[in-house]
Amino acid sequence: MERHAAGAHRQRIHAAIATSEAARSPLVASWKRSSELHRLDPSGRRETVYADEGRLREARQALEPLTRVARPSLERLFLAVGGAGCCVILADRHGVAVERLGSGGDDRHFRDLGLWTGAIWSETEQGTNGIGTCLVERRAVTIHRDQHFFTGNAALSCTAVPLHDHEGRFVAVLDISSCRNDLTEALVQVIALAVAESARRIEIDLFRRAFPDARVMLAPTADGNPAALVAVDGHDLVIGASRAARKALDIGGGPIAGRLSARDLFGGADRGPESLVAAERSVYRRALARHAGNVTAAARELGVSRATLHRKLNQLRLRAND
Repeated sequence: MERHAAGAHRQRIHAAIATSEAARSPLVASWKRSSELHRLDPSGRRETVYADEGRLREARQALEPLTRVARPSLERLFLAVGGAGCCVILADRHGVAVERLGSGGDDRHFRDLGLWTGAIWSETEQGTNGIGTCLVERRAVTIHRDQHFFTGNAALSCTAVPLHDHEGRFVAVLDISSCRNDLTEALVQVIALAVAESARRIEIDLFRRAFPDARVMLAPTADGNPAALVAVDGHDLVIGASRAARKALDIGGGPIAGRLSARDLFGGADRGPESLVAAERSVYRRALARHAGNVTAAARELGVSRATLHRKLNQLRLRAND
């Protein structure tokens, strides 16, 4: 960017920061963080900071389970947008680019801009940008051209979305960046939809991989989000919930195995309270069903004697094979 244009960019950012706009605009709030918290100067471009070999190796190892599951989705995403002069980046929660997919013909230009494996795209290092601002705000963001803090990054258009693991924890950022000067706002919107859909697919695959033997149920959401998933074990106890499901069903963070029943969470047919007798019958019926009516095997699973289980079955008027 020419010197006078760089000066105009700097003035525009500082003028916006000086007003009350930072309280209303997430973009200006990011500019304010970049200027006042991180002490960056928008007129120019800081040299790209790269993670050293050890830090990059640790970042890759930490994200290896996610990367392994996400690889097919990353490749499909690149096939969809690579021809439009875009690269796909997967960054960890510190802004380190651990994976990158790009066209060989664009590599030199992207590398000059710092869109390369190992580059650190936190707001601390690069000011307002797709990956860094997504990390701070924990939401999907698009930073288009001169919305970037540094004038040297104004050629970029970046759309980034957060990725969450099977327990709803924010673990990574999926980003599409382009440096084409003919990128229209309409195409930017299409790219934003593509990256959001890929992120959703990755979260679904991560969740199903984490609970391979569970019954996976779709939680009701206003928008029919297919990533709002709940895992239920053979006892009808909830053993996992995705971030979208936790939000829809008002489930707190952290492990939830054994704290909730599927009936309590979703409601039964009559959505009324389940009686203790009915709950007890359900436990014994499921245990018998899993062992084809074999009382000895069912008693072993339930941790009671065969005689005790026979007595309970008689009380509850349940039948078994032995």
